[in-house]
Amino acid sequence: MTDNESSKIQAISGRGIAVRGDDIDTDRIIPARFLRCVTFDGLENHAFEDDRRDLSGQVTGDHPFDKEQFQGANILVANNNFGCGSSREHAPQSLVRWGIQAFIAESFAEIFFGNCVALGTPCVVVSSEDSEKLQDYIEANPNGELSIDLESRKIKTSDFEIDLTIPDGPREAFLNGTWDATGQLLSGLDQVDEVAKALPYVSGF
Repeated sequence: MTDNESSKIQAISGRGIAVRGDDIDTDRIIPARFLRCVTFDGLENHAFEDDRRDLSGQVTGDHPFDKEQFQGANILVANNNFGCGSSREHAPQSLVRWGIQAFIAESFAEIFFGNCVALGTPCVVVSSEDSEKLQDYIEANPNGELSIDLESRKIKTSDFEIDLTIPDGPREAFLNGTWDATGQLLSGLDQVDEVAKALPYVSGF
């Protein structure tokens, strides 16, 4: 059985990966031709698919997702308006399945942000100067550790500390574990079963 305690997210630590550029939309994150899947399984293999290839279709190896030093990174640092475009849940799904556990950017598209909350993946906002500072740090220190602390609203590296912002509602949902709708439902399964047994159109099944 799942409860809110196990769903609480207060801090996330790990290595970063920098994906530079403003207005990186969901079609770049996961191209539309991969949306025909029945499940989300395997989407991680196609994250940034077209950005990673040249005009002939060959993988160039220049994209951060292809570089050896960034494999296993779990915090993605972007720039302005990350996740804009169509409202496909496949975009955050592909990145989360690749291994991303949190996003840092100057701003996020609203629907992308909401989809990430539903997946238990915080999106925190920093200034333009600080996003570039973090990206520079990651590229110079691919093994350096980042820490996102939602309680103190701080991002820490071995070299510096910066402030983050996140709306109070999602922040409280992460800290309290209430972002996990399925977990909340399962934690009250006995009550759900009790109500279901009292319903005449359910009790007969």
